[in-house]
Amino acid sequence: MLALLFPGQGSQAVGMGLDACEVSAAARDAFAAADAALGLPLAKLCWEGPADALLPTEIQQPAILATSVAWLRALEERTGPVGAAYVAGHSLGEYTALVASGALPFEEALRLVRARGLYMRDAVPPGAGAMAAIVGCDAEAVEGACARARRDTAETVEPANFNGPGQTVIAGTAAAVRAACQAAKEAGARRALPLPVSAPFHCSLMKPAAERLARDLARVAFADPRPPVVANVTAEPNAQAARIPELLARQVAAPVRFHEMIARMAALGVTRVLEIGPGRVLTGLVARIAPSLVRANLGRIDELDRAVSFATAPPAEVPAEG
Repeated sequence: MLALLFPGQGSQAVGMGLDACEVSAAARDAFAAADAALGLPLAKLCWEGPADALLPTEIQQPAILATSVAWLRALEERTGPVGAAYVAGHSLGEYTALVASGALPFEEALRLVRARGLYMRDAVPPGAGAMAAIVGCDAEAVEGACARARRDTAETVEPANFNGPGQTVIAGTAAAVRAACQAAKEAGARRALPLPVSAPFHCSLMKPAAERLARDLARVAFADPRPPVVANVTAEPNAQAARIPELLARQVAAPVRFHEMIARMAALGVTRVLEIGPGRVLTGLVARIAPSLVRANLGRIDELDRAVSFATAPPAEVPAEG
């Protein structure tokens, strides 16, 4: 049983998607549609950079979504509809998953994630928030470190991404994140690494962004996802269009439960995961969460042939990664 995964912010790189367009008319059409929908030279930014131009969250989000959809379309050009049992994404990647499931038109997704990026950027003044990755202690210990930092600073810090065993990302005010990092190290964490982000995503400081996005989501005509999308905030499959606006609005200020999402799909019978889009972050996390799952990537031209075989072959015929 196959699941498709789509990456979130931080996976961007100058040149992403260009090789897809060199071999696929469908990929070229995806980038052209993105440029037209946003009124921006998004393809040029993805292909030529400079890297700094891809950093603003309101550009980075649609750029990664467009690149992921371009690779998906390149794959579908060769395979027809990909017979996945479930689709999912990490944060921003949930929008790509909704496009892949037929629940959300591509152009509408682009406009939503650009607005989402602007709202997230504006929710907290520059430099006031921070995020950090806590490595080497369990999620319960990280939550304890955040609670201690909240008591000590009277400021906000919370788990933001439950990424896998021994890896939890936290978000909040800069002072509270520093305090939580120190508390986590005292609790046994191997490392506490500040992340180069523009805002403290997936914590309660993002509630103003969630409220603004909820108004935009209420105007969108979603369809029932086919296949179901495993939601970030519940770690459960959703096949109902009516639930999507609430799930996406909550997602902005709630933690991404990626560890639980992968464990849930494995429990439901998923045996193979294909990450589609720039980078290989999600398959790396999957390897730690559920090492029995067979993994593949599609974000470069040299991965396309294997992705085609991976998406179409019976499980017994799929070679192991690497």
